[in-house]
Amino acid sequence: MLSIDPKSLSTSKLHSYLLSAVAPRPIAFASTVGADGHANLSPFSFFNVFSANPPILVFSPSRRVKDNTIKHTLQNVTATKEVVINVVSFDMVHQTSLSSTEYPEGVNEFEKAGFTMLKSHLVKPFRVAESPVQMECRVTDIIALGTEGGAGNLVICEVVKLHINEDVLNEDGSINQVKLDLVARAGGSYYSRAKKGYFEIPKPLTTLGIGVDSFPDKVKNSMVLTGNDLGMLGNVESLPTEDQVTAFIEDISERYPDIKKMNRRQKHKLARNYLSFGDVESAWKVLLS
Repeated sequence: MLSIDPKSLSTSKLHSYLLSAVAPRPIAFASTVGADGHANLSPFSFFNVFSANPPILVFSPSRRVKDNTIKHTLQNVTATKEVVINVVSFDMVHQTSLSSTEYPEGVNEFEKAGFTMLKSHLVKPFRVAESPVQMECRVTDIIALGTEGGAGNLVICEVVKLHINEDVLNEDGSINQVKLDLVARAGGSYYSRAKKGYFEIPKPLTTLGIGVDSFPDKVKNSMVLTGNDLGMLGNVESLPTEDQVTAFIEDISERYPDIKKMNRRQKHKLARNYLSFGDVESAWKVLLS
């Protein structure tokens, strides 16, 4: 057995071991607003429920290892003492991943990831309408665990309002875990779907994905593409050029002889097929043809 002194490892290596060993972890999809009123949305997997009376959730936005800076979420909860914790179902996991992109301060991750902002009842941060369970919280304490890169900050939240989509409830009012279809984080690019096991999602581009808000309307308002499809499509640095699209369509015309005659719905279905194999580049070329 490999025995390791944590102090002998770099913070990034130790971080990797811990996240792979303590898994799967539930995801707190935290919605906040800054002192200036700008909305922010980001997922955190250092998260759990710790009390029912009072109802307490705790999540931890860590200091960045690379430069020891703090995340916008931590800045916001420190300033406003409010947060909404949204749970993450499988149907929204790619969009959630996209929202974790390190966009500059002031960028609205709701818009970038294609989520719907839903007004809360008791707190200022918006809820994620696509999330099956949303918990409005007031922050009762923030405990810094260190001052160096990788140090956590325990954000202790009291739930003041709970919202549950009735589609995930049993007849007796209890939550049906299968219908809820939660996902959790593991090490590296791995996630775990509660009812099916592990799967991978490529990490968001460090060069920043274009985001759903940059899509052409015909793609953004698709009646065929799912939230997960939009999340995958948003994690690209740029769209293919017109020449690249034309060359691609010519190349696949033998396999799909009706490609040039397809209507928008048919093209979107074909794009979904490419996305099912993780081929985002080809999907975009079909959508833009």
